[in-house]
Parts: sequence; structure tokens; C-alpha cells
Amino acid sequence: MEQVKCLIIGSGPAGYTAAIYAARAGLAPVVIEGIQPGGQLTTTTEIDNFPGYPDGVDANEMMEDIRRQAQRFGADIRSGIVTKVDFSHRPFAIEMDGKPAFEADAVIIATGASAKYLGLDSEKKFRGMGVSACATCDGFFYRKKVVAVVGGGDTACEEASYLASLCSKVYMIVRRNELRATKAMQEKVLSTDNIEILWECQTREVLGDASGVNGVRLVRKNGEVFDVAVDGFFLAIGHHPNSDVFKEWIETDEQGYIVTKPGTTATSVEGVFAAGDVMDSRYRQAVVAAGSGCKAAMDLEKYLKK
Repeated sequence: MEQVKCLIIGSGPAGYTAAIYAARAGLAPVVIEGIQPGGQLTTTTEIDNFPGYPDGVDANEMMEDIRRQAQRFGADIRSGIVTKVDFSHRPFAIEMDGKPAFEADAVIIATGASAKYLGLDSEKKFRGMGVSACATCDGFFYRKKVVAVVGGGDTACEEASYLASLCSKVYMIVRRNELRATKAMQEKVLSTDNIEILWECQTREVLGDASGVNGVRLVRKNGEVFDVAVDGFFLAIGHHPNSDVFKEWIETDEQGYIVTKPGTTATSVEGVFAAGDVMDSRYRQAVVAAGSGCKAAMDLEKYLKK
């Protein structure tokens, strides 16, 4: 197996930023890009809220910029998927694509979290063309427009409230006859004039054309099918942290997010660090992930020096 000082698993803003800092520290990091090089950010179109791009930037272009920056300092970026790890002893053993691949002195996990989708073909068709799983990321593009939010929990209420401050109308598509959100969040939504809740409804199809989403087809509990005209369709039914392969060895919370020691990126295993959305259930923003990638690389450097 190949011997490495620093192995970074994941290639979104957290993974690539960690690679920049680790490479500049002379740690010769190897980055395993995973199933989605560039991370979940590459599933959207334009990024308007990342510092340094005053006119906005294409998401894939931005991630390629960060990737090249990591390579410029000597990061070794590899294609592949980590399928198994053994954190019971150091150096840590890592399998890639089902085969033994690395022994690493220290590891940064930056595998992100995947938004939960409904699984509709039409949803996939219009992803990045009106279908989004991040209101904070994409809400700006729907100023004074009509949008729909799927979900009835705290996240959905937060997303709907945020969008209501930008959009002319927000429909909440709720499959039950009640919200699952906390009482405070429920009251906020119910008291917002431009939020309308469509109770006991489920999405049958996202409607649109070559220019993107223009509606959604719903079905009520009683079987009635009807269409609602919208410009954007937001999913707010949760995220799944990509931590399954590590759960045998490191502590995670009830949702599967990796638990880090307060004020650091250190996990429950000495020498293993976590950065980005795989350990952040709250913010899930590219700039926050990049910052945590920086912290993970600095924590790892300090650990190796010890």
C-alpha cells in the first residue's frame, strides 16, 4: 500500500481548501475526489455569495479554480471512491474502489452531505434549472417570483421564511395536515402573509420546459390532482451526511454527522479530522466548509508535528 502523511477524503470546498493548506505546509496531501468531484456545489449553476466573485461565478468553474490552486501547491488529486477504512491503528488503512490503497499518518474527512430528493425523474431533469435544495444559495435568483418549498419540518419552515423575504409568493407543500416544526417556527410561517401552505399534498411531477421550471403537479390525499404555477422548486426534507463508511470507527450524532471536539476539527479518533458538511448540520455553506477545511489542515499539521 502507498504510504502518505496526509490523506484527504472528499473534494468539495472543504477538501480542496484543506489540500491547499496542507500542501503549503509541506505535507504532500493526497486527495481522493469521490463520487462527485467538486462536491455537491457542482450540482447548482451560478454561485453569487462566495467571497471574491463580485459578479457571481459558475459553480463548476469556481470548484475547478480551487482545485487548480491546490494542485499548484503540490496536492496530489486522485479519482476514486473510499470504500473501507480501518482507524483501529496508525497508520490508518484505506481501501479505494474495493482494494487496499493507502496507509496514512493522518486523515481529513470532507465527504460532505447529500440533500434528500423525492426521487422524481422530472426533479432530476430540472436540477439546476429551477430545482434546488438550498434556499440560501439560490433564493436570490427568485426575487419577486413564485416558488414552492417541499417539507414540513424546521428546515422547510426556515427555508420558506427566508424565501418569503425575497419572493412574491411561497407555497409550502406539506404531506400531512400539520407541520412537524417547532411551535415558534410554525407561528412564524403561519403569520407570514405571502406563505401559503398546501396541506395533505404530495408532488407528482415538476413541470417545465427548455428554460426551466414553470410549475408543479400535486396530488391531494383525496386523490385530486392539480397544477400550481411556480418559478422555483425547493427541497427541504433534510440531508444525509456521507459518513457511513466511517461510522464503525468514529463518533457520529443521531443524524450521522461526525462529532468533532469543541473548538477543533478533531474526531473521536486521534489523527482523524473532519471538515465541511459531513460535520456541519447547521450552516451547510461553501464558505463555511472552506473555512473548516483550513482549520482541519492546521489541526492535522499540529498533530503530525507532535
